[in-house]
Amino acid sequence: MQLQVMNSPFNQEQVELLNRLLPTLTESQKVWLSGYIAASSATSVVSAPEQGAQAIESVTPAAAPVQTISKDVTILFGSQTGNSQALAKKAGKALEAKDFKVTVASMNDFKPNNLKKLENLLIVVSTHGEGDPPDNAISFHEFLHGKRAPKLENLRYSVLSLGDSSYEFFCKTGKDFDEKLLELGGTCIYPRVDCDLDFDEPAAEWIEGVINGLSEAQGETATPEAQVSTEAAVESEFSRTNPFRAEVLENLNLNGRGSNKETRHLEISLEGSGLTYQPGDSLGVYPENDPILVDMVIKEMNWNSEETVTLNKQGETRSLKDALISYYEITILTKPIIQKAAELSSNSELKDLVSTGNEDKLKAYLDGHDLLDLLKDFGPWNVSAQEITGILRKMPARLYSIASSLSANPDEVHLTIGAVRYEAHGRERNGVCSILCSERLEPGDTLPVFVQHNENFKLPENPDTPIIMVGPGTGIAPFRSFIQEREETGAEGKSWLFFGDQHFVTDFLYQIEWQKALKDGVLTKMDVAFSRDTAEKVYVQNRMQENSKELYEWLEAGAVVYICGDEKHMAHDVHNTLIDIIEKEGSMSREQAESYLADMQQQKRYQRDVY
Repeated sequence: MQLQVMNSPFNQEQVELLNRLLPTLTESQKVWLSGYIAASSATSVVSAPEQGAQAIESVTPAAAPVQTISKDVTILFGSQTGNSQALAKKAGKALEAKDFKVTVASMNDFKPNNLKKLENLLIVVSTHGEGDPPDNAISFHEFLHGKRAPKLENLRYSVLSLGDSSYEFFCKTGKDFDEKLLELGGTCIYPRVDCDLDFDEPAAEWIEGVINGLSEAQGETATPEAQVSTEAAVESEFSRTNPFRAEVLENLNLNGRGSNKETRHLEISLEGSGLTYQPGDSLGVYPENDPILVDMVIKEMNWNSEETVTLNKQGETRSLKDALISYYEITILTKPIIQKAAELSSNSELKDLVSTGNEDKLKAYLDGHDLLDLLKDFGPWNVSAQEITGILRKMPARLYSIASSLSANPDEVHLTIGAVRYEAHGRERNGVCSILCSERLEPGDTLPVFVQHNENFKLPENPDTPIIMVGPGTGIAPFRSFIQEREETGAEGKSWLFFGDQHFVTDFLYQIEWQKALKDGVLTKMDVAFSRDTAEKVYVQNRMQENSKELYEWLEAGAVVYICGDEKHMAHDVHNTLIDIIEKEGSMSREQAESYLADMQQQKRYQRDVY
């Protein structure tokens, strides 16, 4: 548009100057200039139009009365199993649909010094173990909570936090980030949302809230399309929210006769699903509760098993028995469940259990008790089946490291599942999914499944890179997939496997396959530890110590180290063993060795799939 003399208060010379200047200005310069003129008029800074150029030169940027809000949005994720990463990408797609310029990155890949340059930051992070950040969030978490963290008065942020309410420190990492960003001067775009295992609906609400908050900052009104784009970002086809009913092809016990363990090898068909996976990914399985346990719950409450109950906000209904078998989690209690149960009950002991000051007592009760215990211990109940089911969590999927290569087994996925049986509080207890697979699942049956991609546990891009794999027990699963894949692709890099279990004769999982891989040269080296075969227990970390010199040489040659299995004990011990080896063989101080391993983690040369 050209300015004309006849419809403006400017003379011909001024009009010509403005017509030359205005087309060259950026949007932010136009906003700044309009704000400056408004402010200068109010304070009589400019006494005549011809003084404008000189006056503008004398004004510092701090004096600008109007600032534009950037449409650049950075989304950082901290993810152990891939859920936070998937949600970060969904949020990014939804924002891009609203014309925001989005960068999605792992916290591990983000340079912390760039934090002070950001205007809009979204954090999507899970809490791992007992309140710890996931592996790829550790360094960023430490930076933000350290002395070098910058002031962030210009930062606008929001946090989506994932967790499991059956753990004491539910969503702690997300809470840490939220509180610290606020403390550093950041402004919250949208309140933090803490998600339990069933995170799809609250995550979608958070994405919509963030879009609305950012749009309002732009002076825009969020339209209903924001909701559409949020839904469009959710994966179609088969996914967490739309699992594939996969047929079981094989279900074998890998342990020998007389073993203290039962480890199932499942081969599952993916034919017709369109699902694909890479070595290092997991398979999500939605299990069913044991019908015997469900019958005990119904009998305890004298309910009618055919009574209809409403499951969710959408109004879906099922019979009570079907709902307790396939929809609700009944084997794990959480603090929110106990608190809601106390509101339904007149039992003074239950109310005392959730009262302030009894946190340790409540924590002790949560350990090992289930819904049947709760109903037995604090009865009688004057409540309906609908009221009780209304306080329960939806059945969460169980994630299992995939034990096969899709290249080697087209249209199939294999799992390695250890049967969980134990006694607690006077009753025999069973793992929901593992005992379903062990006792009630036959070839020809189907399971609802989906693929959980995990970019944090992947083979190196360069097939010549050596790899060191540590996987005792069922932790062996992903390494079977690694070796199958490297055989299919003809990878030349050396490979070293550390495996451990109780007894050589009965518990050497996939023994024949490993021996063949060694013979064929697909597996370079294997060290095993069977803890119950000798008077002194020997574990994988002991075998690592025995080979410390060679192991350190592999590290110096660029090897990538992978650990899979139990987090509380094995992974912790192996981590410390690696530091011991680096300290000893590298002639380093403890601090230097820890830094060496941290650098490996930063370079994706130290990856863990632990649970």
